[in-house]
Amino acid sequence: MNPILWKPSQQQIESAQITHFIKKVNAKYHLAIKAYPDLYDWSIQQPEDFWQTLAEFCDVKFHQPADVVLRASKQMLGSQWFLGATLNYAEHCLRHNDDREAIVFYTEEGLQQTLTYQALNLAVAQCQAGLKQLGVKKGDRVAAVLPNMPETIIAMLATTSLGAIWSSCSPDFGAQGIIERVSQIEPKILFACSSYVFKGKTIDCIDKMSVLQQNLPSLQQTIEVSWQGKQGNQLENTIAWQDFIVPDATAPSFEALAFEHPGFILYSSGTTGKPKCIVHGHGGTLLQHLKELSLHTDLKREDTLMYITTCGWMMWNWMVSALALGSTVVLFEGSPVFPKIDSLFSILAQAKVTVFGTSAKYLHSLEQAAIKADALPELRTILSTGSPLASETFTYVYQNIKAELCLASISGGTDIISCFALGCPILPVHAGELQCRGLGMAVLVFDEKAEAIVEQKGELVCVQPFPSMPICFWDDTDNKKYRQAYFTKFENTWSHGDYAMLTRGSGIMIFGRSDAVLNPGGIRIGTAEIYQPTESLSEVLESLAVGQDVQGDERIILFVVLKPNLSLDEGLIAKIKTTIKTQASPRHVPAKIIQVKELPRTVNGKLSELAVKHVIHGEPISNAQALLNPECLEEFKSLLDKS
Repeated sequence: MNPILWKPSQQQIESAQITHFIKKVNAKYHLAIKAYPDLYDWSIQQPEDFWQTLAEFCDVKFHQPADVVLRASKQMLGSQWFLGATLNYAEHCLRHNDDREAIVFYTEEGLQQTLTYQALNLAVAQCQAGLKQLGVKKGDRVAAVLPNMPETIIAMLATTSLGAIWSSCSPDFGAQGIIERVSQIEPKILFACSSYVFKGKTIDCIDKMSVLQQNLPSLQQTIEVSWQGKQGNQLENTIAWQDFIVPDATAPSFEALAFEHPGFILYSSGTTGKPKCIVHGHGGTLLQHLKELSLHTDLKREDTLMYITTCGWMMWNWMVSALALGSTVVLFEGSPVFPKIDSLFSILAQAKVTVFGTSAKYLHSLEQAAIKADALPELRTILSTGSPLASETFTYVYQNIKAELCLASISGGTDIISCFALGCPILPVHAGELQCRGLGMAVLVFDEKAEAIVEQKGELVCVQPFPSMPICFWDDTDNKKYRQAYFTKFENTWSHGDYAMLTRGSGIMIFGRSDAVLNPGGIRIGTAEIYQPTESLSEVLESLAVGQDVQGDERIILFVVLKPNLSLDEGLIAKIKTTIKTQASPRHVPAKIIQVKELPRTVNGKLSELAVKHVIHGEPISNAQALLNPECLEEFKSLLDKS
């Protein structure tokens, strides 16, 4: 087990919401649960009791209570939750209607706007009335290509309040990437921006949005949401936001919807084909997010949450759900490292953020730059996701950002609009480990024979149904794509695609995507096992490893991006190999190390090992539009042609 870097105090344990939840469970079911592992086991053994009690604890408002909490099926995919129950996701996000700050909006230029819960309710009412005038009704699709700004949340809540289905993309996606996603769901309404700002530059979106409009035959109306200080109606055939909303509307109404009524459509990365449209329901999304925010993150009414995300990532949905707890949500739009790499720290201090969420890549960038934060007295939790967080970065955070906080590395995905592994305010933090498996999520690690293993690396799976499983994939007859995505590797078991290991304690470790696992000499190696020692070196900014087929075996090729003005010479190659050998093993040492200018990433910012693997084997890239920077692949091809 890795060393402990932080432990909650007795006072923190006693005041945590998960402790109050344990007391409720014990009283209701006459149990004597004391520790998290026991609570987790009970939540798996008694799923109906767990999810029903969670709904009560989080004060989920059902218009109609459920007749059956779980109608289990022989197949995970056929199970149904809270049958007969009706509710509305947006109603929960707007159940507070007072003068507490609901949304605080920052850009690279600083504070832009603040909305109280009362103002948010009013804004949603005005947007909802505008959608009604356009004929939007239950089941219609509403798409958005917008920055992370208050109007995006307002439009989403107005859409879901009516029972229409919301789907959003970030404006930094390429035109074809947006079309490949949004055109599949045939939206009736589009919320669009004509520009946004990134790294101090205004990025024009007019041509991109015009092409999108032309490729959406289902589209009946586009609403232009102008960027700060910009005038509306820069796009053709649009209504400006200020002309679309209905100023006389005073309070939103809420459609009573079935627990599994579609609320959101999110998209897979599309790296293995056309992006899949993943449909999530009102009830499953709400209940899962309330569990993760309330119990696993200990988010309360008095808290302020800031998560660095775009509107094309599931963490945006997760962040917005904090409104259902009455917390303050801080939005940030722009580059988190502009104008300085530590610019966000001033926002954290000014906004008195208590829970800060970001990517492992961002924290690693701070580590490489040796940034030391000033005092952040309110900050008590940092959440990290997007990729595995290295043990060294855990240590960096505690030594240079703040010693007294819970650093929770979390992992899940668009597929489940939530997490399989999370933080826990009553457990210690071990370097390099995610603290625990999520309550109610029957997560195991399987070997290739579908045997559950501990302290061995294997495939992350879930063996029981859970409420935030996708309702379906859009336009997927007989759930064919759905089954192929998760249920073909192991019989009747959700295979998530992560290469992982359960520890002897409550923790879990993630070593990268299982489809990118390296296999030299028949030994399986997770890519994160190579990235962590490589990127611990001051010369290396980031790295990417792939396996290359050679004479019936596989050799490891490691690509590195170095700090400016550095070149990969024999001395640095030897240093990298020695570091990997010492910190990992001789089998982890790459056969070749090659310097490149840039690594390919998906539009969600994740490294794409598969794209590089296809290139070095002379295979076509099935969907280059899924990449943020596909042009960088030319360098990989030319380098390996010479090697």
